[in-house]
Amino acid sequence: MLSTEEIKGIEEAIGVVPYKKAACIEALKVVQQHRKWISDESLKEVAGYMEMSAEELDSVATFYNLIFRQPVGRHVILVCDSISCWVMGQEKLKEKLNERLQIDYGQTTKDGRFTLLPNPCLGTCDCAPAIMVGNDLYRNIKMDGLDEILNKYE
Repeated sequence: MLSTEEIKGIEEAIGVVPYKKAACIEALKVVQQHRKWISDESLKEVAGYMEMSAEELDSVATFYNLIFRQPVGRHVILVCDSISCWVMGQEKLKEKLNERLQIDYGQTTKDGRFTLLPNPCLGTCDCAPAIMVGNDLYRNIKMDGLDEILNKYE
């Protein structure tokens, strides 16, 4: 069941678009903000509220790469894998993250602290390589500064 806070956030999103379904991504983001991910049950609840079928909403949720359809850690690390980041050392950055966290893309650390995911572009090609931890963007990543970044997140 959608909470009062979730309904309020969804209604705000609906209020700025011409028709209800146009706010479906924002509605999913509101629920994800509260629950950390979108379970099948959550998807059905949002779909009902948005007057959509669960299948219709799932097609949106699975297309949009920042809607998490499985549980994630407390902090999601998005590793930019654009051509600019690749040229500037993204592969070494990914290897360092794999080694440090003992996980690969799509996995979560045993303590539930981090989930590691690739991202096609973080929009900062002039400052590659880049990662995003939650809502925090880190640019021009140096391998020796990675531990300092990760240590900020409990």
